[in-house]
Amino acid sequence: MKIKINISSDILTKPIMAESILETGVLLNISQAHFDRSQGEVVADVDEDKFDLMCKSLTNKGARVTKLNTPIKWDENECVECSACISVCPTKVFSLDDDFSLVVDESKCIQCGTCVDMCPHNALSLGKNNR
Repeated sequence: MKIKINISSDILTKPIMAESILETGVLLNISQAHFDRSQGEVVADVDEDKFDLMCKSLTNKGARVTKLNTPIKWDENECVECSACISVCPTKVFSLDDDFSLVVDESKCIQCGTCVDMCPHNALSLGKNNR
């Protein structure tokens, strides 16, 4: 399952992710991270059955954890298959089939919204996530 970990500026310099991994024994596969002086944001995969354990550890250390359980929504009727989404998606959610029709693999989506911003026909959207 994909999760987003938000780390505020007041705990940004603390090793809370490393501490949580050592404390719980739960491994995270980080697929995207962005840090600046005001905040940190990490997108990672975690085993679904270990989510609660990792979430509790990170939350206790001051992080905010969100399940990314609402992948990109694709409106096939609105899509003109212009391929704008293919060129901007950092995780290759979009590809072209042999007949040049668009293929969408929602399981790769990290919900960054880049494709939504680039779609000239508003055929892509993001929903709200839990927790």
